[in-house]
Amino acid sequence: MTTKKIAFIGLGNMGGGMAANQAKAGHAVAAFDLSQAALDRAKGAGCMPVASVAEAVKDADIVITMLPAGPHVLKVYSEQIIGAAPTSALLLDCSTIDVDTARKVAGLAKEAGYAFADAPVSGGTMAADAGTLAFMVGCDEADFARIEAALEPMSRATFRAGDHGAGQAAKICNNMILGITMLGTCEAIGLAEKLGLDPVKMFDIVSKSSGQSWSTTTYYPWPGPVPTAPSNRNYDGGFATTMMLKDLKLAQDAAAKSGASTPLGAQTEALFQMFDGMGYGGRDFSAILQMLRGKLEELPKT
Repeated sequence: MTTKKIAFIGLGNMGGGMAANQAKAGHAVAAFDLSQAALDRAKGAGCMPVASVAEAVKDADIVITMLPAGPHVLKVYSEQIIGAAPTSALLLDCSTIDVDTARKVAGLAKEAGYAFADAPVSGGTMAADAGTLAFMVGCDEADFARIEAALEPMSRATFRAGDHGAGQAAKICNNMILGITMLGTCEAIGLAEKLGLDPVKMFDIVSKSSGQSWSTTTYYPWPGPVPTAPSNRNYDGGFATTMMLKDLKLAQDAAAKSGASTPLGAQTEALFQMFDGMGYGGRDFSAILQMLRGKLEELPKT
């Protein structure tokens, strides 16, 4: 393996683990975040903290960003990365943002002579820490092999969804499915409980039947059957409700702009908006089970 100089911008719940896996793979990772605590964690994971985006990218082979939303991505790329990083650098934005902004940033990067990809992820914080994320990539086809190699230390699967913006489109569609299936799983568990069926027995049946989904077999929202699920930690960690709500809003915005009909997506967004508004935005999104069960008194607010 050839050691690469990697600039990693954004060391939050996802980015911290992702940067650590690049360092673990033997790359030289210059890491930047506005949080000193995040920089300290990155240093402990083998990265080199730096004082600015410009310092991180100045001689990078690969630039990876993991930022909160579209405006942050556009600002960081247009004002701090493009023109500061060498044009030979591969630019990879792993944030989840709207398709239009992803395409705008891609246009700016391409015009300046860079190879760029939108490469949002699926898998949550556990996969980010383990290096087992799934990446959905929007890029020029000729750049994909290089992109796949750059993402490999953080990835269990990397897909080229299509041209620029397609990675974001795939991500928001995927997470709309996730939100809807989790909500359906939680509703079914609540109904099963009211009908006198043990939710653990419900798992045994559904995980082998036609109601099976990732929300059941990998992330079951009732404690016990899936030991790694956040339901066993009082819904601490995992994929925060605020992040699921963000993705559902992106999906609804995209549906409105494209004229797509997404009534289940709209209803799911409304219910997660309610749950977030009640003060549970920091809890894993599967904690919405407790709202549906009428058991919010058992769930500490965040």
